[in-house]
Amino acid sequence: MKTLAIGLMSGTSLDGLDICFAEFEKQDTWTFKILKAETIPYSKEWENKLRSSIHLSAEDLLELHSEYGFYLGQQVKEFIRKYQLENISLIASHGHTVFHQPQKKFTLQIGDGRAIKLETGLPVVYDFRSQDVLMKGNGAPLVPIGDALLFSDYDACLNLGGFSNISLQVNGQRIAFDIAPVNIILNQLAQKLNLSFDENGNLAREGKINEELLSRLNSLDFYQQPHPKSLGVEWCNEYVFPILENIETASLLATVTEHIAQQISNVINKNNIRNILFTGGGAYNTFLIEKIKAKTTSEIIIPFKEIIDYKEALIFAFMGVLKMNNEINVLSSATGSTADHSSGIIV
Repeated sequence: MKTLAIGLMSGTSLDGLDICFAEFEKQDTWTFKILKAETIPYSKEWENKLRSSIHLSAEDLLELHSEYGFYLGQQVKEFIRKYQLENISLIASHGHTVFHQPQKKFTLQIGDGRAIKLETGLPVVYDFRSQDVLMKGNGAPLVPIGDALLFSDYDACLNLGGFSNISLQVNGQRIAFDIAPVNIILNQLAQKLNLSFDENGNLAREGKINEELLSRLNSLDFYQQPHPKSLGVEWCNEYVFPILENIETASLLATVTEHIAQQISNVINKNNIRNILFTGGGAYNTFLIEKIKAKTTSEIIIPFKEIIDYKEALIFAFMGVLKMNNEINVLSSATGSTADHSSGIIV
C-alpha cells in the first residue's frame, strides 16, 4: 500500500519553509521516494515575525499562530497547484518552534494545523512535540524514528541545522540527542557582516581561533550532561551569545566552527561510528566538514541534495503517515519520555 504525503519543516535557522511531497510504502520494511520538494524562502517580513516571536505578548503570539497556519496552508496549496499533485493522503506540519523548555513541560511550535486544513481541504497532522514533553520527554529529537525505519543502512545520521543532532543504534536501541548549536550561531555572526550565512565557511577559514573563547565554549555544562538532551534558542541566548563579544567576527566564526567540529567529532569517536550520513544546511559548509573529517576516522557520507535539504521534512511527512495508522512515531529511547508513543494532533 502506497501513501502520498506532504511534510512541512521550518528550522531555527529561518532560511525558509521546506515542503516535501513523498511516497511511502511498507512491505517487509518501509521505503520512500521524494517526488517533489522545494524551499520557499521567507520574505523579510516573515523572517522578522518568526525571529521576534519569542518576545511577543500572549495575545500577539496567538494571532501569529493563526496567521502562520494560514500562511503554511497557502504555501502548500500553491505547491500542489504548481506541480499538479493528486491523491495526497495528508499534510504533516512541524510548525515553527518559538519556545522549547521541556524541563518546564512545554514546547511551542506555531502554525495552527486547523488553518492549514481550512486552506487546503486535506487532513493535517501537527504539534508532534507537545505530547512527548508532557510524557517527561525532551520533545526532541523526533527524526530518529525515520532514521531507524528509512535510513537504517547507516550506523548514524547527523543533521547540521540550527542545531546539530545525532541518532544512532546502541545496544539494539535508537538513541538520539542534540550535540551543539550550529547555524543558529554561525548565521547570526555572518549577519553582522550583512550576509545571511557564511558560504562554504569561507569567512571562518580566514579567521583566527581564539583559544580562550574556545575553552569557555567547550566547558559549557550541556556538553557534560548525559543524553537524552536537547537545545533551544533560549539556551544560546543565555549561555553562548553573551560570551561572543569584543572579538572580530571572522575570528568568532573560526572559533565557533572549531568548537562545533570538536563537539561533533567527540561524539562520533566515543561511539565508534563506522559510517554516518550528514544532512541539513551545514552539510554545505565545506570548512566545517573538513574540520570534522580531520578529527575522526569515520566515513562521512554527504548524500544527494534532495536528502541534504529535505530529510527532516520527509521524516515529518513519514511521522504523519505513522500517526494516521496509529503506529509509534516517537521513540522514548531518543527523547527520554516514559514510553514510545504515537504523537501529533489530527485534523
